[in-house]
Amino acid sequence: MSHRFSHLETAPPDAILGLSEAFGADSNPNKLNLSVGVYKDETGKTPILEVVKAAEKKILEEEATKGYLPIEGSPEYAEDVRKLVFGDAVAQDRTVVVQTPGGTGGLRVAADFMRTQLPQVKVWMPNPTWANHPAIFMSSGVPTETYRYLADDRTSLDLDGMLQTLRESASAGDVILLHGCCHNPTGIDPSGDDWKQIAQVVEEKKLLPLIDFAYQGFGDGIEQDAVGLRTILQHTDEALVCSSFSKNFGLYSERVGAICLVAADAENATAARSQLKRTVRTNYSNPPRHGASIVATILGDPQLTAQWKEELESMRQRITRLREQFVQTMKSTGSGHDFGFLLRQRGMFSYSGLTPMQVDELKSKYGIYIVGSGRINVAGMSESKMQYFCDSVASVLS
Repeated sequence: MSHRFSHLETAPPDAILGLSEAFGADSNPNKLNLSVGVYKDETGKTPILEVVKAAEKKILEEEATKGYLPIEGSPEYAEDVRKLVFGDAVAQDRTVVVQTPGGTGGLRVAADFMRTQLPQVKVWMPNPTWANHPAIFMSSGVPTETYRYLADDRTSLDLDGMLQTLRESASAGDVILLHGCCHNPTGIDPSGDDWKQIAQVVEEKKLLPLIDFAYQGFGDGIEQDAVGLRTILQHTDEALVCSSFSKNFGLYSERVGAICLVAADAENATAARSQLKRTVRTNYSNPPRHGASIVATILGDPQLTAQWKEELESMRQRITRLREQFVQTMKSTGSGHDFGFLLRQRGMFSYSGLTPMQVDELKSKYGIYIVGSGRINVAGMSESKMQYFCDSVASVLS
């Protein structure tokens, strides 16, 4: 009897998660994992925010059911997400917010929605982009193309190249994937003026923006990080936004996200809501309750909201300090390499400029784990191990 699964081949391991497994087995006491995109404190742990603990205590005392949420999720959560993402930029009756299992879940719902409702479109992604973006669209059968994003110096935005690619190659109705802030993997974001030029091309080419908004509050602030998204919305009356609250609420394991759809009018929004619900129903059916309850509890209580903003500010400031400490410490090593460009970047990630060979040497000799592209998770650095890290980098650069 032949076995139906005998022809299956082992899938290649995820590049980043595979590094984490190797890191766990490494006995080097000075080891550092700068690959996985999670915030860490000085001890190397991913902390639970105090405000989250307070919200969970309140939920435990008041929660009355473990019944299913509606297909589109918690109404209270949806309204909080709408306000956080859009502010007053879009009329409420033109927006649809559907709770999803993390930002990744939101992107998959968006991709499946495109496949069934917008079957002729292709998605234009920045080069480079988050490694999972192309895989998500491929899994949904949505074709993709790339536009220039990173300049030849690999430390700045190639705005001219980006706009030229879109003007010359994108078709009307295509989707443009944009990182709302804290570009992953480079940390290189458009300026306010850059966003205006991008928005003009979106309008000229009649592109549908799909904005991956996974790091709101980790760049310059909650409202400041929404400037690009809201600038885009001044030039188009339709958009998709995928939000994640893994980072800014520290809810990595709770899988809390959303897909927000902006329609031209209330009637279109109602129709779109029904199709998004249909997409969800055939995927995971109903979203999980707990993480969304945490977010809604915090944003529904002024005191807890204020506490959350303080803790988020603290995380953001620590990342900035780590960038500054790394740049200064690298100067002291005498390596002759100026990493000052990291100070212009935002969020948890940065392109370091390290080559795959140098990255491999850092891992094998020093127990420092970095993605092969040279992308580093700044939030994984340690103040106490900074000298060791910088001396190791200087060694592989020499």
